Amino acid sequence: MECSFGLTGSDFVLLASDMSAGRSIIQMKSDENKIKALGPHLAMAYGGEPGDTNNFADYVERNMRLYHIRHNQPLLPPSASAWVRRTLAESIRSRKPYAVNLLLAGYDISTSLSHLYWIDYLGTKAVVPYAAHGLGVYVALSTMDKWWYPDIQRREGVDVLKKCVNEVEKRLTVKFAFNCILIDKDGIHNIDLSLPDPIGAMEAAKTTTTTAPAEASLTGTASAAPVSAA
Repeated sequence: MECSFGLTGSDFVLLASDMSAGRSIIQMKSDENKIKALGPHLAMAYGGEPGDTNNFADYVERNMRLYHIRHNQPLLPPSASAWVRRTLAESIRSRKPYAVNLLLAGYDISTSLSHLYWIDYLGTKAVVPYAAHGLGVYVALSTMDKWWYPDIQRREGVDVLKKCVNEVEKRLTVKFAFNCILIDKDGIHNIDLSLPDPIGAMEAAKTTTTTAPAEASLTGTASAAPVSAA
């Protein structure tokens, strides 16, 4: 049992996935990370058979890293989606197929466009503005269809995801905890959907991370000055 959502915006992509891991009616973990970063501007949310999902996610990550090392640049989202789709299409025709469904999201810094791909275990791929996998399909697609619009801004996009999570909590008997990421031109950022303003918290954390090295360098310069003068 899994549940994942994704949507594109004006200059970003949002991915959210549940963190449960179990078998049948037994839940074994509630903090399983089902979102895998594949590059500086590329990630996927995956679900399916537990063994297949972990093996396939690691396989994709290693190959994306290998491409980056060989060509000194990461694979762009359209090319990455084509490779992932072909890999699943070939595996379904083999003796050891991967039972994995995924949402592949990325930001193309060369064209400044956001991308979201819906891919299933049969190797079917669709370019979509918003999507869902798992149990969330039954209750959240109508919410996305109502509230999503082209060039949606970041805070509105997060609000749409919160509405989807609320629908899952209200209308499904299975209870999920979600983690969420945002991908933009600056990379991949963690989003806490439980906060009143997740985007504000993300921007504050980004500002703190950016200013900390500058303050450290200024402190080092100031403390070094008396030594050189002496």
